[in-house]
Amino acid sequence: MQIYKVGGAVRDRLLGRPVSDVDWLVVGATVEQMQAQGFRPVGADFPVFLHPKTGEEYALARTERKSGRGYGGFTFHASPEVTLEEDLVRRDLTINAMAEDEHGALHDPYHGKVDLEQRILRHVSPAFAEDPLRVLRVARFAARYAPLGFEVADETLALMRQIAESGELQALTAERSWKEIERALMESEPQVFIEVLRSCGALNELMPELAHGADTLAALHQAASHQQSLPVRWACLLRGLEPTAIKALNQRFKVPRECQELAVLVGEFAECADEAWALEPSSLLELLQKFDVYRRPQRFEEFIAACEMAAPDSDYPQGIYLRGAAEAARAVEVKSLVEKGLTGKALGDALKDKRLKALEAYKSA
Repeated sequence: MQIYKVGGAVRDRLLGRPVSDVDWLVVGATVEQMQAQGFRPVGADFPVFLHPKTGEEYALARTERKSGRGYGGFTFHASPEVTLEEDLVRRDLTINAMAEDEHGALHDPYHGKVDLEQRILRHVSPAFAEDPLRVLRVARFAARYAPLGFEVADETLALMRQIAESGELQALTAERSWKEIERALMESEPQVFIEVLRSCGALNELMPELAHGADTLAALHQAASHQQSLPVRWACLLRGLEPTAIKALNQRFKVPRECQELAVLVGEFAECADEAWALEPSSLLELLQKFDVYRRPQRFEEFIAACEMAAPDSDYPQGIYLRGAAEAARAVEVKSLVEKGLTGKALGDALKDKRLKALEAYKSA
């Protein structure tokens, strides 16, 4: 039995980046031998075990064969006869197909270290084209390592284009696709993710609504530079699309509710916010009501942030004005109206009237 550290932990150590999760590969062992040493099996599709003390994942060396469509269309074979090289060749990129043994020696049969040094994202073998999810994964790695100068190899981009043209991307589940999209959006250069998908034809297959959305990439880049939240980044990417297109994307990938809501609101009201100073107090109040700034102030703040990211150099004085308007409306007390005995519609009308007067005073100040 031989145990190797594999994948991202090896890659990031060589890059001098922090290593968070460690994956372990076990060569020459059986399921029974692993269990006899106290490892707990957790893999449903292939043998993966949890270390009895550290809880880290240990996978038996395995090979795989394409047996159906999509990300899950594979048959796995794990046995003591599977070699380290046979396991590593099934991985996506050469920089992810390196291993370290217990003595710290590097095992690099597919020259991942050279590609790391040359800043190239290159597939390991032609089997890359069998897994459509790898198109999104490579685009995500491109977004992550863009600040270090990494680019996708031409031959890998060609395989990604082949996958896009095959229709296999349509077999990906919404959950798996969104997981990659979400992780990519939170990288330091998320616009690169979209650019890579566009360059290989995958964007037109997955998100055709964004096929010509170059302007939104600048806003997405700004959002990442300002370390904005996932909902803000998703809203920046979708800004400028028609409401029907935004809703279609939200539904296609089963996007989390907070991301869905903000994207729809930004799509509907961003232009209104851009003209904030021209809004009459009644229209300003209606805008604040739409966002429920009294109970959900964070959502309005994220809306303003998304508008700021689309402005040149993120210079958006309208944001200060809108925040001030929200504060003026929120400052109106309900207690005094309740003490007067107002309830129901009468209370709602009186509260709206007071908030309108507060906004009139704010606008004229």
